[in-house]
Amino acid sequence: MMIKGFKIKIHPNKEQKILMNKTFGCARFAYNWTLNKQLEAFKNGEKFIQEKELRKEFTKLKKDMKTKGEAWLYEIPNNATKQAIKDCFRAYENFFNSKAKKPKFKSKKHSKLSFYNDTYKIKVFNNKVQLEVIGLINLAEENRIPSGKIYNPRISFDGLNYWLSVNVQVDDNQINKNSDKEKTEPIGIDLGIKTLMTCSNEMNFKKINTEKQIKKLKRLQKRASRHYLNMKNNKTTEKSKNLLKLEKSILKQYQRITNIRLNNIHQITTNIIKLNPSHIVIEDLVISNMIKNKHLSYKIEDCSFYEIRRQLEYKCEWNNINLIIADKWFASSKICSNCGNKKEILSLSERTYKCDYCNCIIDRDFNASINLKNLAI
Repeated sequence: MMIKGFKIKIHPNKEQKILMNKTFGCARFAYNWTLNKQLEAFKNGEKFIQEKELRKEFTKLKKDMKTKGEAWLYEIPNNATKQAIKDCFRAYENFFNSKAKKPKFKSKKHSKLSFYNDTYKIKVFNNKVQLEVIGLINLAEENRIPSGKIYNPRISFDGLNYWLSVNVQVDDNQINKNSDKEKTEPIGIDLGIKTLMTCSNEMNFKKINTEKQIKKLKRLQKRASRHYLNMKNNKTTEKSKNLLKLEKSILKQYQRITNIRLNNIHQITTNIIKLNPSHIVIEDLVISNMIKNKHLSYKIEDCSFYEIRRQLEYKCEWNNINLIIADKWFASSKICSNCGNKKEILSLSERTYKCDYCNCIIDRDFNASINLKNLAI
């Protein structure tokens, strides 16, 4: 058995959208309230407040607000605020255990809009989902979520669409489609800017071109900036209808560019996994250091190296393929794949590797991919 994540678009009606937006706000309120309580206790030298105590205090707060005529916390699913308190408690606890950074207060504009739905109060059908209090909502795809035990269901909003994400306990047979096939030889993958992925089996994958979409995004941003200048000159904070339309178009364009990149990486990684190799070897790249080069920083970010590694990690796990992450100091480009001789100096401009010992002449990236493959052997 394995737990697999699914994310699917949902289509709520107007009333459901209003209720979901209220729930986003209430979950954010509960999270910030919890964090404020913990910080105040720390300043006063008091003990770490436990989760049960926080939930009891929040229940009292709800009742006090109701007596004052503010019953908006009772309009939304009860488990949304409960889970927000749990999430904040865990984040604060991890901070004290040096497992994570200090949690910050969630803002209305910049924080991710999401809330939790109780696992026992969610029912998934072929083309619909039943949520607590909110009711039946249409799914964008039929039979997308398989039958099985559901964990951690969340509803989120990205500024354009509403999404349902769930973890489902699935049989191994439903995931690993290559279980009956024999394993093929290992594959070494060299990641690069010019050629996105160079494989040791002579397969090459290029980065998808998004220049047209980026140019369109810049045009929209220029148009929006003129509106902002007019607002500044007129000393107004109210946005016009045209500006709101532009902001929505900019958000759509950002999403379109991201989806194009993700789709390309999904197709590439799936094609490699379908070969069913015994091992896949990739480099452990330190992206934070690579981005320091101002001439290549944008191109490196556009390649999404971390996303490639993330997809390979979970897809290899699903298909029983051993993924090896080569050490970041492994000189895959400097070592000759034919004789093993190592060059001490190799500049980025040298795209062809020439061995001084055995006179081997080979493409630099292809040479690196063979050296990575040899690690598995």
